[in-house]
Amino acid sequence: MSSAGLADRLASRVLELVNVPSESRSEAALAAHVLSVLPDARDAGDSCILAGTTARGDRPLILLAGHLDTVPAQGNLPGQLEDGVVYGLGAADMKAALGVMVELALTSLPAATVDVGFVFFGREELPFGDSALTPLLAREPGLREADLVVVMEPTDNALHAGCVGNVNATWTFRGTAGHSARPWLADNAIHRAGRGIAELAALQPVDHEFAGLTFREVISAVTIRGGVARNVVPDECVVEINMRYAPGTSAADAEARLRALCEPHGELTIDGNAPSGAVPEGNVLVSRLIEAGGLETAPKQAWTPVAEFAAAGVDAINFGPGAPRFAHRRDEQVEAAALVSSYETLVRFLCA
Repeated sequence: MSSAGLADRLASRVLELVNVPSESRSEAALAAHVLSVLPDARDAGDSCILAGTTARGDRPLILLAGHLDTVPAQGNLPGQLEDGVVYGLGAADMKAALGVMVELALTSLPAATVDVGFVFFGREELPFGDSALTPLLAREPGLREADLVVVMEPTDNALHAGCVGNVNATWTFRGTAGHSARPWLADNAIHRAGRGIAELAALQPVDHEFAGLTFREVISAVTIRGGVARNVVPDECVVEINMRYAPGTSAADAEARLRALCEPHGELTIDGNAPSGAVPEGNVLVSRLIEAGGLETAPKQAWTPVAEFAAAGVDAINFGPGAPRFAHRRDEQVEAAALVSSYETLVRFLCA
């Protein structure tokens, strides 16, 4: 097939997937669609679909993995295809990748030197504890035998190794309410919050290096609410905190560091903690993928499901056609040329 023909086929497939709405917890229709398109696919329960080889045999096992769900729509459905660009909800994150996965699953690869499986799962865009992937890995032990998982998150066709952990927490400041005309008789919770946030804002990113890649530990105040009325000194202010921590830091150590920074000023409640994902080291298949596409390599300064595979003892990296800069935007999009590049790189990788 010509490059133009491949671009048209991939772009049409991605548009088809974009036009099956699949916001988190509503992935069933897209799961059913994928099941109907792939002749060897099977329903793995909970809107998860498996295709290809999903247990290790005599050859190395490679899994290509992608999530079916999207963030909520922003007036960007239905999608459209214009001048070689697919627009619409999930185009970049990550129906571009799903389209590549589907087309690869439909392609005969007689020269393949590995076995290939495809993992479609839901609820990735929700908090870590809601993901459908971790329960899938528990009930499908063959997936845990994979030699490498390519999680097809948006990377702009670069290879992103590892991923940072992600803590969400609620920071509550308490004081004593009073009349705003006599604030010395009260204790202003918002002022207490201001002092705590100022200390947090003064922190510099902490760099951690793994395998020549630099990950940054960062902490941010992301929401704030408080106050009763314009003539009342408030007795409570609540701030939501987000922390990203590097591979090599345990979930418990990340929580302990955050508590040490925050609890001198107010009460801290950990709402969720998605662990970091390790950087695979010494895996020849990673090197083979890099060589197949002449790929640039970077650290993944975000959380992705590579952490879930790593927790199950499986090496995983991020590689996909979507551009991170377009993820979750109203004008979400992907170029057909990026789809072709991703598809051809994976064919070369699988066929060595």
